[in-house]
Amino acid sequence: MTDSVQIRRALLSVSDKTGLAELGKALAARGVELVSTGGTAKALRDVGLEVKDISDMTGFPEMMDGRVKTLHPKVHGGLLAVRDNPEHAAAMAEHEIGAIDLVIVNLYPFEATVAKGADRDTIIENIDIGGPSMVRSAAKNHAYVAIVTDPADYAGLLTELEATDGCTRLAFRKLMAARAFARTAAYDSTISQWFALADQGQLFPEMLAINGRLLTELRYGENPHQKAALYARVGPHAKGLTQGEQVQGKELSYNNYNDADAALELVAEFKGQRPAVVIVKHANPCGVAQADTLLEAWQGALACDDVSAFGGIVAVNAALDGPTAEAICGIFTEVVVAPDADEQARAFFARKKNLRLLLTGDLPDPRRPGLTVKQITGGLIVQGRDNGAISFDDLKVVTERAPTDQELADCLFAWTVARHVKSNAIVYAKDGITAGIGAGQMNRRDSSRIAAMKAAEAAEKFGWEQPRTVGSAVASDAFFPFADGLLAAAEAGATAVIQPGGSIRDDEVIAAANEAGLAMVFTGMRHFRH
Repeated sequence: MTDSVQIRRALLSVSDKTGLAELGKALAARGVELVSTGGTAKALRDVGLEVKDISDMTGFPEMMDGRVKTLHPKVHGGLLAVRDNPEHAAAMAEHEIGAIDLVIVNLYPFEATVAKGADRDTIIENIDIGGPSMVRSAAKNHAYVAIVTDPADYAGLLTELEATDGCTRLAFRKLMAARAFARTAAYDSTISQWFALADQGQLFPEMLAINGRLLTELRYGENPHQKAALYARVGPHAKGLTQGEQVQGKELSYNNYNDADAALELVAEFKGQRPAVVIVKHANPCGVAQADTLLEAWQGALACDDVSAFGGIVAVNAALDGPTAEAICGIFTEVVVAPDADEQARAFFARKKNLRLLLTGDLPDPRRPGLTVKQITGGLIVQGRDNGAISFDDLKVVTERAPTDQELADCLFAWTVARHVKSNAIVYAKDGITAGIGAGQMNRRDSSRIAAMKAAEAAEKFGWEQPRTVGSAVASDAFFPFADGLLAAAEAGATAVIQPGGSIRDDEVIAAANEAGLAMVFTGMRHFRH
């Protein structure tokens, strides 16, 4: 193994032609022999470069629609040979195999082909075989061969050649080899996911492949002693925070991303609906509202729990306007997430230099399929996304009194919010505004009481005649195992209840609701969130 390897011959075969002409010219200027395939060779010749066809090197033409062109001993021998091994050197001489010092390969666009909805035959044709084989051969033999798989690394390669008078150093080759193996691993995992999920309909394949591309290291994790990083999913996926644009503000932390994602997932429930505002603190919503304008929705959401909203995350379902932005700037806010923001809104936010403004361009589909993955000691637990939904027609009235139309609307609104609150979850709502939210308690009664307590505090603070829980609907993410949680909601003034049902004490709970004059509907669907 040697540290410095002179680049005399380069093999180029790329699908993405970005930066190819400039790279080819720079290599040719250093006297590097360029060997290439099909479209890559044509692109290099089109800019006046001399290129040797791979078929001239192997003695075999490209065949079978290009499926077979680089799978040849004269290619892989030139990549895998250990240069200072006498037997390898003798084999190269005997079979007239020339050494290849640099490989520039990026792979068929499998991910992009799937993302655009191509038919199955087209998707299969975009599974690269020769490319990953060359990448792996070169990366394995990084002691002598440099491999570059990403146009973003071309500048680094040219800097390396400039610094070493046309050579590559071992440290550079090791770095590129690591990136190359990561690239082929992500590529193959995306293919395996497509075969399992899209082609075979397997939700839980025998081997689960998960991949991501490093976007940035974060300052720290949940706590300062923990390291953290942000990765973007590779392959088809819903657009989210990692694809959004950070318009302003300091770097986001691990907790910022976690909370902002919770806010985005909840506000996406109101995609295409009336203006909605979500305020999240520590991954739990502390205020949610819909109204005729974003400003009114902001005011309603904030009034639910303005204490918890301090230092929180705000997400909206429509482009931010100036008045709403100005109001948001009235309290300390860590992150604002929106599809877009007008110039006036951006100007208001610009006055708060530390506030992060993330523009997603769109909201994800709340009903999209997918998997959620959680690490446990020695393994993973995996489940389908909680994308279940209910409508008015799914509700079963179980009490003597049926809910009014307004109570039904408030029930569904409260239910929508509750599915995004940590269990045990209780949400009071009235007129499209959360009145109180109780989250993460070990029993449902305490969640009911905490939510009512917050509503009472808001009424006292804002000088209301009574808490907004009076005349509200209350949602429970799971059934009431006893009547005590429901009675606590009744004491707070709730008049309608929405819950999954299914407890062995349902009859007892229904009887308590009837005695209290409540209207109650069952959904038949639970929404635990731990």
